[in-house]
Amino acid sequence: MSSAIGSEGVGLYQMIQPVYLLAWSICASGFTTTVSRLTAQENARAQSGNMGRVLKQALCMSTAIGCVVGSFFFLYADFLADSVLHDARSALSFRILAFAIPFMSASSCIRGYFLGLQQSLVPAFSQVLEQSIRIGCICLLTGFFVPMGLAYACAAAVLGIFFGEFTSFCFVFFSYLRFKRKRKYIKRPTIAPYAAAHLILSMALPLSATRVSSSLLSATENILIPQKLQAYGLSSAEAMATFGHLSGMAMPLVMLPSALLSAISVSLVPEISEACAVRQESRIQKTVSAAVLFTCVIGIGSAMIFMLFPEQISSFIYGSSDIAPYLMILSFLCPFFYLQMTLGGLLNGLGEHVFLFFCHIASSLLSIAVLLIFVPQYGLPAYFAGWFGSLLLSVAASFIRLYQRCGVSFRIKQHFILPALSAAAAALTTKELIPYAQTTGGFLFCAALSGALYLFFLTAIGCFSKVQEEILRFFPTLNKH
Repeated sequence: MSSAIGSEGVGLYQMIQPVYLLAWSICASGFTTTVSRLTAQENARAQSGNMGRVLKQALCMSTAIGCVVGSFFFLYADFLADSVLHDARSALSFRILAFAIPFMSASSCIRGYFLGLQQSLVPAFSQVLEQSIRIGCICLLTGFFVPMGLAYACAAAVLGIFFGEFTSFCFVFFSYLRFKRKRKYIKRPTIAPYAAAHLILSMALPLSATRVSSSLLSATENILIPQKLQAYGLSSAEAMATFGHLSGMAMPLVMLPSALLSAISVSLVPEISEACAVRQESRIQKTVSAAVLFTCVIGIGSAMIFMLFPEQISSFIYGSSDIAPYLMILSFLCPFFYLQMTLGGLLNGLGEHVFLFFCHIASSLLSIAVLLIFVPQYGLPAYFAGWFGSLLLSVAASFIRLYQRCGVSFRIKQHFILPALSAAAAALTTKELIPYAQTTGGFLFCAALSGALYLFFLTAIGCFSKVQEEILRFFPTLNKH
């Protein structure tokens, strides 16, 4: 996308994206989780008729809300562009996005149904298909739309969202029909339509309210960044390009290693929940400690790579070194980004949903306050400082809550100092090789060598073995090898 529509186009697209996520929070987020939970519940009772009724009721409600929200986006696109994003070029994108929202709502409900039955292949493949269609549309359409201006270039990317959501809906819908015929789900429901609707809404509305609040704050923060950078003295194009470099190009790279942590976080929720149910305090403490150590190992190792090779990574991925300064700064935040994710999974397993909600609200409000007060005077460095402060607040509050719930504290030496020393030793060893990392092959060799040395030093001090043992406990099938 950055190659096709440029950093300014990516910035405009990234401003629209939080509004799209807000629409998802309103129309689908609560219904997806609710359908998943109720489907699992009724499946355990062998009530296939109730499963179908829950899905159909949720599908109707979610799609109806999606149509209302989509109509609002279409009719008030100019208002959203001028008064919310303060950029008239986004109006066309909002009108296109309006048609995607109902399909997004419907497909999210059906994905929840499959997840409730632990049939993860269909929702996983549908999301891969959706992203592939988006990429394909960008490749095919931008050559035609980009010469017409930035508004049309961004609209080409949003058209990718529409075709992706439509294709994903068709896939999961026909997969559901095929799955239902194959399983011969013809049992009559035992729950009345009114009772099913009441049950769905009683679960979906609180969940949606939480997601909407979080999405509103995130959208507000993303909308304010270009505006306050303009107040600092940047032109509209410069502010949008800076925002595109930061959120659309640098952040995806920084968050890429967190894919592994995301998988671990998903495993942590049932692990902690089960341990809580049987009141195994020692098991909880060991799991929390190992998860935090593993996260610090990944976070500090990733920070080392981004610090050593920011220009090489930027050139390797985007063909220029424009985002190298952003990677260098964000590398210091890597451990905190990843800790926030893992601690969220641990606290979710402990049932601390309300605490996480208020924690997110507090950290977002701190970032927004810094944006409003300090960024117009000090520019992007003030935003990074506020970002660091909000992450520090969230991580510290989460650690305090974990200590209150299960007596686990952050052990600075084991969790931070030892991985940091290993990363420093690996960085100093490979620092002299950086001039040889200018080619793609040289960069890959140097990065791989840095990572291998980091793991060697971790193993030498006995840090990595502890993490490895805990990972094998999460995934017992690996113990066979």
